[in-house]
Amino acid sequence: MLAFMIGFGVDIGGSGIKGAPVDLVTGEFTADRVRIKTPQPSTPRAVIKTVAQVVAAFYPDKPPPSLGITMPSVIHGGVARSAANIHSSWLNYPVADAFAQALGYEVSVLNDADAAGIAELHYGAAKGQPGLVIMTTLGTGIGSAMIYDGVLIPNAELGHMEIGGRHAEKRAAARVKTQKRLSWATYARRLQRFYSTLEFLFSPDLFVVGGGISKDAAKFLPRLRLETIIVPAQLRNQAGIVGAAWYASSRTTSDKS
Repeated sequence: MLAFMIGFGVDIGGSGIKGAPVDLVTGEFTADRVRIKTPQPSTPRAVIKTVAQVVAAFYPDKPPPSLGITMPSVIHGGVARSAANIHSSWLNYPVADAFAQALGYEVSVLNDADAAGIAELHYGAAKGQPGLVIMTTLGTGIGSAMIYDGVLIPNAELGHMEIGGRHAEKRAAARVKTQKRLSWATYARRLQRFYSTLEFLFSPDLFVVGGGISKDAAKFLPRLRLETIIVPAQLRNQAGIVGAAWYASSRTTSDKS
């Protein structure tokens, strides 16, 4: 059960920081999102200031009902335990406390792929799916989210699994396809090994594939031979914001109970 019908999500990426209010019944934005370029260098102080600007564009005089923020990091106990595509000074940084102190109210912080998985579970391709859902985002690297019977198993870094002596994302991220100018057939063979390994290890009930490349899913997903159903994500670039908003509102409800 959610605390509010409207939530607010902010998605911190390597190139842009994006935010919007979200209708938590439908998963749709209630206003056009605001996007500000990620400051360079993307230090905590600079990023926190930019996030505050994004939120203030919608809530200049009062806090939002709830605020969820995604980070390209493993988040454990509100602390960043990795720093992918963001300044290294975020490593071991008390993210949740720092945002709360700067903004003047509590926030909920989570990994960006986890937020995308939550969004797809409640509003997208995984809606109504029982059992184990594995969401993967194919982009600069490979992000992942694992959700079992609607419950997030946080910080699953499946893109860093070693397959054949190399991190999976070093061979199968969307960036690799672009950099090496791989054909769809060649790229699909790399994805086949990645998803076959996940299937063997976890026996999931559904794979959901996100990231910008998912818009071309028809060019590579039909080439994969898996027992598990595999489908493209539906929310695409909105997923991080939507998932963060849902997560924050659900935690607010839990804190009040």
